[in-house]
Formats: sequence, structure tokens, C-alpha cells
Amino acid sequence: MMTIASGSSGNCTFVGTDTTSLLVDAGVSKKKIEEGLNKIELSLKNVDGILITHEHIDHVRAIGVISRNQGIPLYATPQTCCEISNMSSLGDFDRSLLNPIKVDEKFNIGDISIEAHSIWHDAVDPVCYSLYGDNKKVSIATDMGDYDDYLVEALKDSDGILVEANHDIRMLECGSYPYMLKQRILGKRGHLSNEAGGRLLKSILNEHVKAAFIGHLSKENNYPELAYETVKLEIADNPYTKDVRDFNLCVADRDIPGALITL
Repeated sequence: MMTIASGSSGNCTFVGTDTTSLLVDAGVSKKKIEEGLNKIELSLKNVDGILITHEHIDHVRAIGVISRNQGIPLYATPQTCCEISNMSSLGDFDRSLLNPIKVDEKFNIGDISIEAHSIWHDAVDPVCYSLYGDNKKVSIATDMGDYDDYLVEALKDSDGILVEANHDIRMLECGSYPYMLKQRILGKRGHLSNEAGGRLLKSILNEHVKAAFIGHLSKENNYPELAYETVKLEIADNPYTKDVRDFNLCVADRDIPGALITL
């Protein structure tokens, strides 16, 4: 598991086994994705599929050029596939590469089993993902204004987790964003705050978590140290450890690929 980019300007995460390599979203440039993969001695030629959470540009920016150059299969819900097909900003590419998937129904790519889970966000049919391989589970859950017991149940027992901590509420409320944009971010179909992301993470922690990433930070309404300390406080009284460093808690960088975490 490795984050290539995670933030309001672009998102891409690598998840793989010895024989299968997947990306969750491709919202940064093809060049940046290649550079991230090169760090672990891979390239886009090794990628077996791209899982798309929703159609916002910070999650799909590179899929047009990648599809034209590499022909990598794309996976998304039917409504999201339809939206992507109609996005002129992606340019021409082979729409037959789009593979519709069903929420809460597992499918396989190579030796990785994948399940999409519905989330609340202002997109046509947004999802997050759980991926299973080598007897491990990785969950990637960002871009949601709220969560419920359904999502907690879907994400529990993960060995590696990426959850959203998009903004500090006070920074957002006092910042320069227009009122309507502030309301959108704070709403049920917006983004999780640092506190809410921490509460979600606490609800899905377990004794075998090997990596807990905080991601999708806003450039304008958050900063890594604040997100880390806020989430750290939220999960401090968990029942598994007194030292959250045991979970390898860290903030996913907006622009720089992180280290490859072997679970």
C-alpha cells in the first residue's frame, strides 16, 4: 500500500500483491503517477486496473491519457461510468475500458478481491473501497460528509486504512471560501473534518492495523500537523494501545509519494 497523492487537488493510491497492481483513483498527472510507481520499481505497464471512487476531477484527472496510452481497465459504478464517459475534459479514450461494478458485491482483479461501499458525497454515485489480498484487507475511504454503521461495518478488520481528515472546522469557517462552498464542505455530502475523520478511524481500529493514513487534506483549510494531532487525540483512548504510533499513524502527503507499506 502506498499513497501517491492525497489532497483536495489530486488523489491516487497504489495497492498491490506480488502478482497484481491496482490504483485507487488517478486524480494527478500521468507523470506524477509514473514517478510514484517508479519508486517501487513499477510502472503503469504493471497496473492491472484503476478503481474510481467518483467522477470529480481530483480523482479522474489522468484516466483519459492513461487509457489512451496504456489501455488499463477502469472500474466504477454504472452511474459513475456514465458521468466519466461524458466528461469532455478527459479527451477521447476507449470507453469500452470502463467496467461497471455493483456496490457491496465483490469482484476480482488478479488475486485481489474488491468491494465498493456507498458513501455520502456530492457526486452521482460515490463509493469507497475495501481490497483483499494475501490474507490482508486495505480500505480507502475519503470524500464523504458523514458516515454510519453500514460504513463502519464495511471498513472494520482492515490491516491498512486511509481515511479522510479534510479540514479544520474553525479554519474553514473563518477562511476566504464563499459561504455556499463552506456549507457544501460542512454538509452531509461534503467532507469529513479532522475530528470526524478521527472518530471514523477510531471506530474501525483493531489490534492488527499496520498502517493508518490520514488523507485528502485541504490545502487552504488544514495543515498536516493539525490534522495529525487532532486525529491522534480522537483515537487516544482506543482499547488496543496506549501509543497510537503502534498503528503507524501518519498523514498522506498531497504531492509526494509516501513509503510503500507492507502489511
